[in-house]
Amino acid sequence: MKNRRFDKSALPSRHVTEGPARAPHRSYFYAMGISEQEIHQPWVGVATCWNEAAPCNIALNRQAQAVKQGVKVGGGTPREFTTITVTDGIAMGHEGMRSSLASREAITDSVELTMRGHCYDALVGLAGCDKSLPGMMMAMVRLNVPSVFIYGGSILPGRLNGQDVTVQDVFEAVGKHQAGNYSDAELAVLERVACPSAGACGGQFTANTMACVSEAIGLALLNSSGAPAPYESRDEYGMASGEAVMNLIEKNIRARDVVTRKALENAARVVACTGGSTNAGLHLPAIAHEAGIDFDLFDVCDIFHDTPYFVDLKPGGQFVAKDLYEVGGVPVVMKELRKAGMIHEDCITASGRSMGEELDLITREADGRVIYPSASPITKTGGVVGLKGNLAPDGAIVKVAGMKPEEQVFTGPARVFECEEDAFEAVKARAYKEGEVIVIRNEGPAGGPGMREMLATTAALSGQGMGKKVALITDGRFSGATRGFCVGHVGPEAAHGGPIALLKDGDMITLNAITGELSVALSDDELASRKAEWKGPRPTQYASGALWKYAQLVGGARKGAVTHPGARAERHVYMDQ
Repeated sequence: MKNRRFDKSALPSRHVTEGPARAPHRSYFYAMGISEQEIHQPWVGVATCWNEAAPCNIALNRQAQAVKQGVKVGGGTPREFTTITVTDGIAMGHEGMRSSLASREAITDSVELTMRGHCYDALVGLAGCDKSLPGMMMAMVRLNVPSVFIYGGSILPGRLNGQDVTVQDVFEAVGKHQAGNYSDAELAVLERVACPSAGACGGQFTANTMACVSEAIGLALLNSSGAPAPYESRDEYGMASGEAVMNLIEKNIRARDVVTRKALENAARVVACTGGSTNAGLHLPAIAHEAGIDFDLFDVCDIFHDTPYFVDLKPGGQFVAKDLYEVGGVPVVMKELRKAGMIHEDCITASGRSMGEELDLITREADGRVIYPSASPITKTGGVVGLKGNLAPDGAIVKVAGMKPEEQVFTGPARVFECEEDAFEAVKARAYKEGEVIVIRNEGPAGGPGMREMLATTAALSGQGMGKKVALITDGRFSGATRGFCVGHVGPEAAHGGPIALLKDGDMITLNAITGELSVALSDDELASRKAEWKGPRPTQYASGALWKYAQLVGGARKGAVTHPGARAERHVYMDQ
């Protein structure tokens, strides 16, 4: 018996399930125990980034089963498939980090290819690590199918000496150890207790930042990202997400109906007010690109600039994702933004209702400890700031959450390194001086290749007590766990001949997060002269394989480091085939 709620003739799955010509296809489905009724229902791809690489992904398989049950209850046929994840915490500080940002594109591409190849009608995506969250959301918008995103949940904080600890503390303890201020025995204890469960890193690092984005942008059900991964209550959200996607199919609400310019602005607001990861400045433009919306780093940073910072989360603050969940989570944060007139309420969400209608259902208020009232924020401007100047014509980004105003202005001589390894060795040996601006170049999307994060270096500086005594700029990225005056995404990158490629030791650099300046005390004529003498990009060791291919295709950080023309060049709409 066919499900009367859905018009199968308008859905992609008809190409593999309907009519005499599809008898061979149906024979494969019967081989897997799929019933006749299930064959003729809408087909929903349930995509997960499950693997055994790291704790952020390990719980996704369990949660996917709940999603599938929800799809079945809603009258659909779920088909589970998996894609890759590169986990930043394990890739950090060595060559593996070159694979991280490239994995975002691989995730998006592989989900797209699976959905297209099997003609699935809708998508529920489960992800748990930094690049898998935006990668999955990008796939939803690229395909423009009815879509619901669900986060795998955060890790529980560890406890040591009566204090919550996270992996950030372990990275910084390495710096203390190198400085002789932390023993082997202390490090051995900390590393054993910092990560006590499944789930993604617990602070407002990139994974939790993008989890908040998933709710704010409307692709995830409100409050679905909050519960830590070990909580079985997450399965309830999985079930609800499966049912929700069937509602979206029935109403023909697609991903680009949800991800609009206004929705992207809502997401940027939530990043700013929570002191979220600078990587959101890379991922929001990439998501926008999939929808054909112009929304680059400067647009993101304009919103950051006038958004109050009022959620006290690590690394700049005190609390972790579990604490945010316990006081009401993203819905309460967005409710505070609404009070400040900073939320577009007419945006549609994964529930099929508008954001305003969803927020009307939220009864909890800001607790004043984790979530401050927006009228009395921690600071009046956002926890993430954009910079621009003759050193960064295409912009740069810095997290200032937890930094005092006087710490947000820095002028000093450049100390230039050609890659992260050289800089890290100098930091380990303390072969740098207080007051310097450490420059790490050739680490951009194309030049790295892969735009590596620099947490090992920045954490070592913090561990040595020098996090506020030097500044650091790079055409690469910083982990969401980075703190201190660390500026990333400097564009154009060195490999594309940006001004960062022309710097020499001793050049005086000014960073001003209050006025939004990143400049070098060189005249236009001097920069032009150096550009004329520039010998071109540093040769790469990656002359074949996935990283070579990525380097050939990837664009600048300002527009999200994307690898294809995006929806503006689209001629074929998958859902309407």
